[in-house]
Amino acid sequence: MSVAADHTGPWTVADVLALPEDRSVRYELLGESLMMSPAPGLRHQRASFRLHVALDAAARAAGAPVEILEAINVTLPSGLVVPDIVVADAGATVDDGVSIDAEAVQLVVELVSPGNKTMDRKFKPMLYAEAAIPHYWRLEFDPAPRLIVTELENGRYVEQTPALSGEVTRLDTPFPFAIDPAGLARQ
Repeated sequence: MSVAADHTGPWTVADVLALPEDRSVRYELLGESLMMSPAPGLRHQRASFRLHVALDAAARAAGAPVEILEAINVTLPSGLVVPDIVVADAGATVDDGVSIDAEAVQLVVELVSPGNKTMDRKFKPMLYAEAAIPHYWRLEFDPAPRLIVTELENGRYVEQTPALSGEVTRLDTPFPFAIDPAGLARQ
């Protein structure tokens, strides 16, 4: 039986962070409920790595005081999530902790997989908006890779110019960045 199955009562952020590391599953806390999802597949991992590298290069070129991280715990007012990619203030990553507070996060990126569509399209954007994270991007794979770019306006995410497969889209925030999502998941 897993450690999570032995838990009784409502979950807290401290409870989730105390779980043993397990690369086969991601643990997230929504309210007082523990959510578990399987580790991402190859297409997801490939795209996440490439997008991370591209974001890191753009941030460095712009001299942006940020750090780009993959699959790091982010503490929200209503729980704990593990976005696929996080752009965080560099000062918030100085300590070697296991989570980052939402107020230090400038951008979260979710890569939509078959098992997390509802979470990434509906629930997580509401949680990120509640936490006042300025930018939320969502990489959709089907029918072709496209990056849905949103910015927080009046407590809600508003879609900006999407980055479509086969087109280079230039974005200005949170730092200058150009992307064609077509090559992100290609083997």
